[in-house]
Amino acid sequence: MKAKTCALALGAALTLVTGAQAQDFQPKAKGQVILNTRVTSISSDADDAIVTAAGGATGLHVDVEDDVMPTVGIHYFLTDNVAVELVLGTTQHTIRAQGPATDVVVHKTWVLPPIATVQYHFTPAARVSPYVGAGLNYMLFYNGDDQNGFSVKLDDGVGYALQAGVDVAVQGAWSANLDVKKVFFETDAEINGGALKSKVKLDPWVISAGLGYRF
Repeated sequence: MKAKTCALALGAALTLVTGAQAQDFQPKAKGQVILNTRVTSISSDADDAIVTAAGGATGLHVDVEDDVMPTVGIHYFLTDNVAVELVLGTTQHTIRAQGPATDVVVHKTWVLPPIATVQYHFTPAARVSPYVGAGLNYMLFYNGDDQNGFSVKLDDGVGYALQAGVDVAVQGAWSANLDVKKVFFETDAEINGGALKSKVKLDPWVISAGLGYRF
């Protein structure tokens, strides 16, 4: 699923710039704002053990399903090379308990994970302009829906993020964007009032492709 989503995101970005032989384009510069609208895949590597309240093994582990949603990224350039970005969007994820003879949905939740990063843009005046970044993320779980007789409580919290991406100028103020973030975040999951629990390392990959406009 994740490989397919990554391929689709990369294909979308390449499609956006194929054949773009612009007469002019607007380079990045201090004071500029770029608004990126993207299609974003959120995919977690969670595979953590579910244990009893006393820490005993249950033979079960956590699985968190991926989701794909639109997101918005707002960049502001402090200098020609240095920018800050705020990413806004929300996704819904299904949480399963899996084991040798078990595969059951226990919870569905929406997640609001705003990410703020500081970026360095290596070639702001070039048509192809790569960048890297690092920053913080806040995971807010809301509108949770317990499933199949289970009750699940997830703790909100702060994580951190690493980022790499590229902007490809198309024409004028328009550009195509491909962006990859790795978010590091762990939450405590309490199941059935604490009878079962898990420390879930969500650590999602956030892979996005879309269009940007420079103001």
